[in-house]
Amino acid sequence: MTFWQPTSTCGDECRLGGDHRVAGIRVVLRMTALFGVLLAALVVVPIRRGGSVQLIARGMLGALGVRMRWRGPAHRPGSLLVANHVSWLDILVLLALEPVRLVAKHDVEAWPGIGGLASMLGAIFVDRTRPKRLPGTVDEVTGALRAGRSVAVFPEGTTFCGPERGRFRPAMFQAAVDAGAPVVPITIHYGTTAAAFIGDETLFSSVRRVAALRGLTVTVVGAPALRPDIGADRRTLARAAQASVGTNPMALGLAA
Repeated sequence: MTFWQPTSTCGDECRLGGDHRVAGIRVVLRMTALFGVLLAALVVVPIRRGGSVQLIARGMLGALGVRMRWRGPAHRPGSLLVANHVSWLDILVLLALEPVRLVAKHDVEAWPGIGGLASMLGAIFVDRTRPKRLPGTVDEVTGALRAGRSVAVFPEGTTFCGPERGRFRPAMFQAAVDAGAPVVPITIHYGTTAAAFIGDETLFSSVRRVAALRGLTVTVVGAPALRPDIGADRRTLARAAQASVGTNPMALGLAA
């Protein structure tokens, strides 16, 4: 069922190469620091919960040498944040912005360290092998929005290299319609295609490549919120959000 099993057109050939890299010892130090922050998170999060989320996410990005910039208007709690999907780094980026509940594919739950951390932070997992569970997942997102919690979702359903984009799937937009919640389109743009987590590579190899990059910057651009009326069409809402996120990064001044 193609609606429920989105596929990416991006593969290893989408990474353009030619990136500046740090020395091997720096890579080891960065990965050691990342592991240290992750271990600390697994201890601290069960105690402090939301109060530590941003610090941990920023700490993990900092350990990898990733710099983050935010552009756009502030949005209120209880918003549905919808972003393009490039890398596992996107999860850290959105958590670094604010304490959100993430909607993630159920595979993430099995990722070493990150899966456990995501569960502790209240991630909502989508099992694409069981489409009949989708309405229940949408209801869970609706409940979080009504409770004033912002929820972040990647409507493309899989990762793309950045210049390439996938179609926004409309299912989770129904939660915003049912909850009367604003939808905030967010564009995530990395300074290099080397940050993309695509093809058949493992999480470890992607982390190692990111740790080797010199001066990796991610720019996060929030568009003005879309405010759906009760009974609005989720497909129309998804197309409107995708149009906002689909703006050419060159036009936004985001090019590296």
